Amino acid sequence: MAGPAEIEGEGDALLFASESPDGSAPAPQPTPPWLILIADDDREVHAITRMVLGSVTFEDRRLTFLSAYSGQEARALLAQHADIAAILLDVVMETDDAGLTLVRHIREELDNHLIRIILRTGQPGQAPERHVIAAYDINDYKAKSELTAQKLFTATVAALRSYRHIATVERNRQGLETVMEAADRLYEQRSREGFLATLAEQAARLLPPGGTVRLCGVGDGPDLPGGGAVLLTAALADGQPRWGAGVAVVPLRTRIADPLALCVLGQPPLAQDERRLVALFCDKAGTGLDNLHLYDRLNQAQVATVHALGKLAEYKDEVTGDHVKRLGRWATAVALELRARGLFVGELDEGFCGMIGLASVLHDVGKVAIPDAILRKPGRLDAEEMRHMREHAAIGGAILRDAGGPDGERGRNILTLGAEIAESHHEKFDGSGYPHALAGEAIPLAGRIVAVADVFDALLHRRPYKKAWELEEVLELLRAESGKHFDPRVVDAFLAVLARDGVPLPAATAGA
Repeated sequence: MAGPAEIEGEGDALLFASESPDGSAPAPQPTPPWLILIADDDREVHAITRMVLGSVTFEDRRLTFLSAYSGQEARALLAQHADIAAILLDVVMETDDAGLTLVRHIREELDNHLIRIILRTGQPGQAPERHVIAAYDINDYKAKSELTAQKLFTATVAALRSYRHIATVERNRQGLETVMEAADRLYEQRSREGFLATLAEQAARLLPPGGTVRLCGVGDGPDLPGGGAVLLTAALADGQPRWGAGVAVVPLRTRIADPLALCVLGQPPLAQDERRLVALFCDKAGTGLDNLHLYDRLNQAQVATVHALGKLAEYKDEVTGDHVKRLGRWATAVALELRARGLFVGELDEGFCGMIGLASVLHDVGKVAIPDAILRKPGRLDAEEMRHMREHAAIGGAILRDAGGPDGERGRNILTLGAEIAESHHEKFDGSGYPHALAGEAIPLAGRIVAVADVFDALLHRRPYKKAWELEEVLELLRAESGKHFDPRVVDAFLAVLARDGVPLPAATAGA
């Protein structure tokens, strides 16, 4: 079968699963027969049972028989066929209690409580009915002497009906678990592409194998078989599912996001319980799609806020604009390198690595409170000016922490991570930095990463108070300050990133 494929539609991707090699939807699969196991050491019993029940149909499904002549053979067949609906079981086979032993094997070892067990015995005294019914989980007890063709038919159909009811309940339970698990998987996605791919994958799990699951938006699906295009248009228009022959269209009920529908192709008509599960899943998916849309808008607003705050510092410091862009790239690359090395496992998750580059833009936002005369002074600052300059770290941390909220209340976000960076990127690994003289692991990891990238980029470029350093001078300083100013692990990762990705030498020599 072809693997998942993707075709661009009008703003939405069409996602496929289990397509036929020629691209058409597979034909509906025939309904499988009921599987009946006959376990009896008397071959004549097998022949009579097949003759009496051979033409029986129940709910338009014929019966197919498996034969076992001992308890051991029955165990082997049970291991091969998980969909046996009923077993016609003799008590006495290779041992006097082989049938009863098999019942315990089915219920306890296989933990199979779906299969219906009809116990048949030619020696009622060997397994008294009252004792067997009380002690064993069987569904019917028949003495072979009383088992006429009509009674065998009645017992078998009753067993199949009971199996169907229990299987439906179990399928619904499993289906609900699948829907909830699928919803959890969907809500973990943070990109539309990942969301749609996961949606198609999880939807396929709810359905019998052999069909096609396809996501369509407005204008998609002119090639849907069985009048699918008409059903798609109608379903997207009124938000109601359409259940056709060989094609079902179930809309994702969204309030904000562009409308989408799940198209199920090549399946026989879905049963009512299957329809309810698919509709429930699509309702959950629609909510998830709206949430993703809101998340994107919130993320865009947060990014805009970060850039606006970064602009404040840029107005105060003429070199900030280009510096923060380079700093963001270095910080992200170093975080990913540390993660690839298996370091800081508890901290370097996807959220951290995805946010640190943008959060680093805010590292000097506290400079908005520093007088221009100090910021742009050509030459070294005196002691009082340096005291004022160093205040920018604590000021920036306070501004961003107040805007982002404490981690414990809202969770880590770009602003709270920016607060960590602003307040700690001038701390030193040996404890001689500012504003709090933190040392080693007490310095937030984001601050340790940005400290290395910040010093590297600042030294490599001209500033009002200094000339640009040569690259080798900067690298020599990083190595010399490893373990003093900088976390050695971060320095090693930074140097590895430089070696792998190269250094922007033209920008470095030209200045910024």
